[in-house]
Amino acid sequence: MPQRRAVTAELASIVDFIRYAASRFAAAGLTFGHSHDNAIDEAAHLVLATLHLPPDLPPAYGQGRLTAAERERVLALIERRIAERTPVAYLVGEAWFAGLKFKSDPRALVPRSPIAELIESGFTPWLDGRRVERALDLCTGSGCIGIAMAERNPDWRVDLADVSEEALALARENIAFQHVGDRVRALRSDLFAALAGERYDLIVSNPPYVTEQEYAAMPPEYGHEPRLGLTAGDDGLDIALRILDEAADHLTEDGLLIVEVGESERALVELLPEVPFVWIEFKVGPMGVFALERRDLVEHAKAIRAAARARRR
Repeated sequence: MPQRRAVTAELASIVDFIRYAASRFAAAGLTFGHSHDNAIDEAAHLVLATLHLPPDLPPAYGQGRLTAAERERVLALIERRIAERTPVAYLVGEAWFAGLKFKSDPRALVPRSPIAELIESGFTPWLDGRRVERALDLCTGSGCIGIAMAERNPDWRVDLADVSEEALALARENIAFQHVGDRVRALRSDLFAALAGERYDLIVSNPPYVTEQEYAAMPPEYGHEPRLGLTAGDDGLDIALRILDEAADHLTEDGLLIVEVGESERALVELLPEVPFVWIEFKVGPMGVFALERRDLVEHAKAIRAAARARRR
């Protein structure tokens, strides 16, 4: 405690605490990957969220001084981030995705996906010229993808589906938080199992795709997240193959499927070389996200089904 008091006495402004937190995080060798990729952004998230300030706080406010109580709260969370390796989003209870704030806690993965870029760009060129009335966010977790789609497209009706009741409880809180309950609903479903008869113009999914080997080597930060939302077998494709096998029955004739498989991209291409996956390029480059037309799913249904059923034996 004396050491904390000494630090508190030396730090005064918002910028001071962000700089201090970033230095501590870098020195501790923390892993960044839950919304941020560097110590400074991670520190800014922790400090600003703890002070109930927006992430785009004007620079002039950076010299604002913290009260004694605020200093104690911020320092306590800095220490917890280092000692527990808990993601900042869980410590402060919030994360930003596609320009929107979401509630975040260990009931679901911390919101993060390159699909945010697609949402913000209106899915151009993938949806250019298409009419979308209904969309599905499959394996929704916190609901961030589906809710962000609804926020950007007020005329869409969006379903959020997940097998985890805990994740859905958080998703429902985020539906209420973003005031989209008139257009968004959350449904418990093991992929498409509870969606019989439902058809969508767009299905977007960020399913589990981490291999067992990758999971075993993951930094401690990821151990705070539900394993159910991360792992998908020896090659990370157990869930993605089920989605490919069943999606055509839930897409309209001109429907589109977009799925994130991350590092499992290579394994998927090797397993189904004849399927014309279109791998989407993002601002930072390829991120293991593919787009596939319903007609391609139908045309290659036999090969897809054989690959999916081989997993279930």
